[in-house]
Amino acid sequence: MEKLTNSYESMFIVSLANGEEAAKTVVNKFTDLISANAEVVKIDEWGKRRFAYPIQDMNEGFYTLVTFKADGAFPAELQRLMNIDEAVLRAMVIKLEYDPATVAETAPVAEEATEAAPAEEAVPAADAE
Repeated sequence: MEKLTNSYESMFIVSLANGEEAAKTVVNKFTDLISANAEVVKIDEWGKRRFAYPIQDMNEGFYTLVTFKADGAFPAELQRLMNIDEAVLRAMVIKLEYDPATVAETAPVAEEATEAAPAEEAVPAADAE
């Protein structure tokens, strides 16, 4: 029987209290954990960002978004491990309703999407008499 895998996204924010290098170490720890237990589709390190409101008296954090495919038990374990780690300020794992690999292949390229549309000819407005 084939093992059923689902697509997931994990977003987590790591504290910068111990410096940016320590934050990158925590990010690498969790991305390696995901790589060991799941098929990684994409890793986006958004880097240092300001918060909309203070979290644990901090105004900045290191954001990371990981898209992966795994069996149903791993995301719950990943969420549990992120909640235990004190360096992780916020973490969320969600199940995707679509396959992220196929969406990335069919997404339009940014250059194609920004091509200028032909200018419409100006039509004079009819004067009301």
